[in-house]
Amino acid sequence: MSATSRDVARLAAVSQATVSRVLAGHPGVQTETRDRVLSAIRNLGYRPNAAARAMRTSRTGSIGVVTARLANPLYPEMLQVLSRELTRAGRHMVVWDTDDDRGGSAAVDAVRAGSIDGVIFTTATAETAQLYGALTAEVPVALMNRVVPHWGCDQVESDNGAGGRAVGAYFAQADRRRIGLITGPLAPSTIRNREDGFLSALAEHGHGIASGWLVRVGHFSHSTGFGAATRLLELASPPDAIFCVNDVLALGARDAARVRGIPVPEALWLVGYDDIEMASWPAFDLTTVRQPLTEMAASAVRLLLGRIDGDSAGRERVLLPNALVVRGSTARQAHEAPSD
Repeated sequence: MSATSRDVARLAAVSQATVSRVLAGHPGVQTETRDRVLSAIRNLGYRPNAAARAMRTSRTGSIGVVTARLANPLYPEMLQVLSRELTRAGRHMVVWDTDDDRGGSAAVDAVRAGSIDGVIFTTATAETAQLYGALTAEVPVALMNRVVPHWGCDQVESDNGAGGRAVGAYFAQADRRRIGLITGPLAPSTIRNREDGFLSALAEHGHGIASGWLVRVGHFSHSTGFGAATRLLELASPPDAIFCVNDVLALGARDAARVRGIPVPEALWLVGYDDIEMASWPAFDLTTVRQPLTEMAASAVRLLLGRIDGDSAGRERVLLPNALVVRGSTARQAHEAPSD
């Protein structure tokens, strides 16, 4: 016979009401108790009756995640941490990829069918306003990673401006003189803020980017990073340091230098952004800026579930710090924060 919530309660030494609160993601359950209940659920192979729970609570227990750019390893990593946080809260995750023309309409259909309790956007821009409007009219919505300031929802991001400034200060303090920038479309808040922070830090230290040393690509991929870096490295006076606004571009730039026989970091420093898993691989050994994905996901899930439970407090804007991670692509010189 299938395990029941009573079996879970008995194994976890809690009441059935506590099991129900854990499954509902109730914030009042102690961490140790929640972990014990979730462990009992896994050990027993318990599967809640979603239809019955939806009838009792008018909720499905499912959360939608709208994403895109899954070719960038950052987004699969982001989905993993979101899935982990939602599972801890007793929720199921449904993913829609808006690179697929059907992704947006499928999300709207699911929301209107009442099969989703709320939605988290990870790749929002002003260009997705129509999809955002259709979804937020039906269910609570939260943004994670990319933000759109005038949208009336909870938003969670890392401090991309400060991350860009850290890279600019790092280059300037290391006396890099010929500095290049590989960047991309400005629609995403992440890219705008990284670029602005980087350029402002260089200006504060009396540095700038010479004409032709800023390359803006149309989309983010290894091939566009490779092509942009090749263009910079073929200049009569090539950069001695390049900041790429994400790691995928930086990996392409690293390979472009390798193909041309340019030693990194002896002749060229490279810095990326995001700290995807590949950045730490010995073949790349990439200095980068790490985003706190786990903390971002936890905040987004907490805020969204609060709205689902009826929290009507003012919308929150969560800004989390990033960290410069120094590896072999920049000679492993530690960053020193400027004195006050």
